[in-house]
Amino acid sequence: MNHKYKLIIFDWDGTLCDSVTTISTCIQYAAKQQGLPVPSFAEASNIIGLGLKEAVSFLFPNADDQVVAGVVQSYSDYYRQKNAGPTDFFPHVLDVLGELKQSGYLIAVATGKSRAGLNRAFVASNIEDLFDDSRCADETASKPNPLMLAELLEKFDVSADQALMVGDTEFDLDMAQQINMPRLGVSYGAHAKDRLLKFDPVACIDCFSEIKKYI
Repeated sequence: MNHKYKLIIFDWDGTLCDSVTTISTCIQYAAKQQGLPVPSFAEASNIIGLGLKEAVSFLFPNADDQVVAGVVQSYSDYYRQKNAGPTDFFPHVLDVLGELKQSGYLIAVATGKSRAGLNRAFVASNIEDLFDDSRCADETASKPNPLMLAELLEKFDVSADQALMVGDTEFDLDMAQQINMPRLGVSYGAHAKDRLLKFDPVACIDCFSEIKKYI
């Protein structure tokens, strides 16, 4: 089969996993626990995609390291309580990922989650073997720095134009644009479609299964 891309890199939260509401609620909870002003749902969902520490620092720019660490811990504890079961994937995600794997694509994850968090999600849903590799915010630079993408390209010896980044936020598409990697937006996640279109994606899809039209 003649593939347009060799490697397809997916964001996790808001792209594969229907977790925007959970993440935003956990951020609000953590802020309240630490005595900080509780961000609105829109403010909380806006920072999805960043590494957790970077997200907290963005929301609370005047917070010192101790306060940031407290919010991060409160968030992590509450998130684990609320997400003890299998991952809640968007419709068609697992079927399409399986098809891509069977068709010979390399598939990877580039996420703002921690390594521990992503591994828990993999194990809970029994999909550890589905992805060829992954990068998390706490083991490389946080989005929108493109380092995690560069590392994946190097790992698979693939050029940027042979890979596709799929994500639901400006941070996803921004990091891909910085290294001239083609990018595909999904409209059903954390950031609105008009925000994604600013980064010149090949398309912005409304349903995950539509990805097959563009690869």
